[in-house]
Amino acid sequence: MSKKPVRLLVIDPQRDFCDGPCAGALAVPGAHADMIRLAALVDRLGRRIEAIQVTLDSHHLYHVANPLWWTDADGSPPPPFTVISVADVDAGRWRPRDAAARDHARYYVGELARKGNYPLTIWPPHCLIGTPGHAVHPDLMAALLRWSERAVSPLSFITKGSNPGTEHYSAFRAEVEDSRDPATQANPQMLKFIEDADQVAIAGEATSHCVRATVTDLANALPAEHIRKLVFLEDCSSPVPAFPGGPDFPALGAQFIRDLAARGMQVSDSARFSL
Repeated sequence: MSKKPVRLLVIDPQRDFCDGPCAGALAVPGAHADMIRLAALVDRLGRRIEAIQVTLDSHHLYHVANPLWWTDADGSPPPPFTVISVADVDAGRWRPRDAAARDHARYYVGELARKGNYPLTIWPPHCLIGTPGHAVHPDLMAALLRWSERAVSPLSFITKGSNPGTEHYSAFRAEVEDSRDPATQANPQMLKFIEDADQVAIAGEATSHCVRATVTDLANALPAEHIRKLVFLEDCSSPVPAFPGGPDFPALGAQFIRDLAARGMQVSDSARFSL
């Protein structure tokens, strides 16, 4: 790979998404090893890295994609990995626990379907603000701090997901934007981070969700020539496994990589990129 200066975009490298010693609430198989490789890359590249942007999934317990939001007719919450469709809401199989949210719930699942986004999936509560699972993987965090000290430069953190009424896979914008909440709308800071760079290495969790959504949104918002600056580190990101009733997330993650590569994104790994 080129010896040009590089910026690093790290998407949701948080403990709750990691397997292994971190044992997070929504562990992605392979994520711990991804973060170890990424930490080594940061140390090897050193001051060749001119800027680092880190996105952080940042949720409340009461959230549209958490069990607490929903109930069935008997008052029981949906188990994690339940997929809730428009038909489920219309039939009353799942309804908001707060009756005042009923109109929003119907609108929300309908917007997901209309936009062709993933259907609403109920996740184990994860990356709750203020909890240990919200923190960056410890080995990676240590490497990021070493970079900051060497570079005499701050890390840039972007939080997403604190609006309880919408999912926020993409760090660029929420799945369904809220006109009253600018934090759910397009983030020009992320576009400028890429536009001002020679190349941008991308890593994080998960390939099938937050990485896929963030990079796709950025690519769609950028002039085509900027997509060639992006370098996806395929050994520093893993997909959410498929589960019964849900989409084939690993296949969709792999398709995302193929689609963006066809548009000009480079694909590398941490060893080749750091040479």
